[in-house]
Amino acid sequence: MKKLFFLLTFLSFLINPFQSIAQAPAPGPIKVEMRQENGKWQLYRGGKPYYIKGVGGQSEMDRAVAYGANSIRTWGAGEAIAVLDEAHAKGLTISFGLWVGCERQGFDYNDSKGVQAQLERFTEIVETYKDHPAILMWGIGNEMDLFYSDFKVWNAVEDIAAMIKRVDPNHPTMTVTAGLDVAEVQLIMERAPSIDIYGINTYGGLIGVDKEVRAYGWKKPYVITEWGPNGHWEVAKTKWGAPIEQTSSEKARDYTRRYELGIANDEEMCVGSYVFLWGQKQETTPTWYGLFLEDGSETEVMDVLEKSWTGKFPENRSPNIASMTMNGKKTYASVYVKPGGKVEFEMDSSDPDNDPLKYRYEILPESTDIKSGGDKESRPEPVAVVAKDGSTKGKLVFKAPRKIGAYRLFTYIYDGNGNAATANFPFYVSKTGGSVN
Repeated sequence: MKKLFFLLTFLSFLINPFQSIAQAPAPGPIKVEMRQENGKWQLYRGGKPYYIKGVGGQSEMDRAVAYGANSIRTWGAGEAIAVLDEAHAKGLTISFGLWVGCERQGFDYNDSKGVQAQLERFTEIVETYKDHPAILMWGIGNEMDLFYSDFKVWNAVEDIAAMIKRVDPNHPTMTVTAGLDVAEVQLIMERAPSIDIYGINTYGGLIGVDKEVRAYGWKKPYVITEWGPNGHWEVAKTKWGAPIEQTSSEKARDYTRRYELGIANDEEMCVGSYVFLWGQKQETTPTWYGLFLEDGSETEVMDVLEKSWTGKFPENRSPNIASMTMNGKKTYASVYVKPGGKVEFEMDSSDPDNDPLKYRYEILPESTDIKSGGDKESRPEPVAVVAKDGSTKGKLVFKAPRKIGAYRLFTYIYDGNGNAATANFPFYVSKTGGSVN
């Protein structure tokens, strides 16, 4: 049957080579259902147990498969539609996201016509794509509870979930909140009973969610729909308010702990997870959440994810970072420098395979385009790095920018095998080289 499907797809492409892959015909749906057996929730797909080892994002699908992932999460219908056939061909399922209007983005749930139009649009999407075999579940919205006050959003979520149950009996419904809060759990249970699975986006607070979700009264299964490093709102800050990002090695240690103690440990209610972000994006910094760097390199985080999903580390491991200082001080010391002054940065790094390492540096002004809920941000324009005498591998002596303000020095360490380590060090250029507070 699969051979016939791909033959028909190829012949269709020959007839009309300009059609998108998402328009190709697909075989029928694969039924997905939740079963509670001996007090344990289990996701079944095609009659077989299915545990989600997922990635958030639709890029780099071949890498996802190679490292042991089996599912991808999308946030909007357009993203999902574009990759349905490709995901199915690679053996990946999709949590099909329906981007529900957010109050923080101007959607008004007192606008009955707007709410109805949203429901009608989603009805059309579900009716059109419900039978695609790649679909695992429907993800109804993402973090609508972030900076909101109108609880009617959960009534709208119920209308969407109830519609899906009428139109598509083969796939469960899920909605996603920013973290876990007793108020949202109660509101979803009361106002959106057609939701089958609770999706939780959580970072530094992941370990302990298993206890919280039970304490708040949730009885159905849940998925950790986003998880990763410490969030930029969860970390210590410099005196001028810049959040301090973990190094790639610090992130790797936390990913390991969070997967083992916050996801895999709950065999009764947690049916899997989607790590964030399978790709790269600017969010506070260009390196904070992406599992790949802008040039496609992978960090130590990818090594530990592969270990978590397959039980084995990759043959060639990523470089690691033990420590770093600027003018002899660590990141938490809030380093100030003079305009154009001499700055000494040192990093202790190594490679587990003893690969020769190459270093690249970049200075970016501190981002001022900070949004909420992962909304799109712009990347700051880099400032030239003016290296001075005394620079060696792992040590950069450079000239500080002349313009007063907050900056970050980014370090990228490459092993020549597609792997890298990364870190950034916030610093502030002030007139006197001292605190401005």
